[in-house]
Amino acid sequence: MTDKERQLAADLGDFNMPRYQELPQVGLYLKQAADYINQCLAPLGDVTLTSSMISNYVKHGLISRPQKKLYHQDQLAELMFIAVAKNVLQLDNLKLAIQIQHQSYDTQTAYDYFCEELENVIRYVFGLQDQLAVVGHEDTEQKHMLRNLIMTVSHKSYLDKYFQILAVADSATNQTTD
Repeated sequence: MTDKERQLAADLGDFNMPRYQELPQVGLYLKQAADYINQCLAPLGDVTLTSSMISNYVKHGLISRPQKKLYHQDQLAELMFIAVAKNVLQLDNLKLAIQIQHQSYDTQTAYDYFCEELENVIRYVFGLQDQLAVVGHEDTEQKHMLRNLIMTVSHKSYLDKYFQILAVADSATNQTTD
């Protein structure tokens, strides 16, 4: 593994998504929900949600309205997925992906599978494991779609980090030659 590859994988070596049962069991207010999600997804780079984005997703029916202004586990799980997927899917396709999930599995099952698959693909794309592991027991069209979505997000995250490292190295080189 080269120095650049080690640098790319540094933040993601022990990247783990919180499973459904690890999500806060007490409701979170809008800003708290955004902060929590951003903290969990920080190692992925440019995968963030703002309070206004969350409000917009509620307005467009991607997630259910908060109960007494509080976001609970199902909504947090769906927001984690949205935060990851929004970088590669348009709003209409994002909404469709969530509808497919609702028709296929309950939120807890779908979210835990998403977490396991995301960790699996990230480790593979960033060179931390030699091959993709088999995740889950069934081989469905929905799971192929999800893996392709996660592959796309993972490759984008890799490229973003790669170019960020190049920019920092280039900046350091330019400062030493000035």
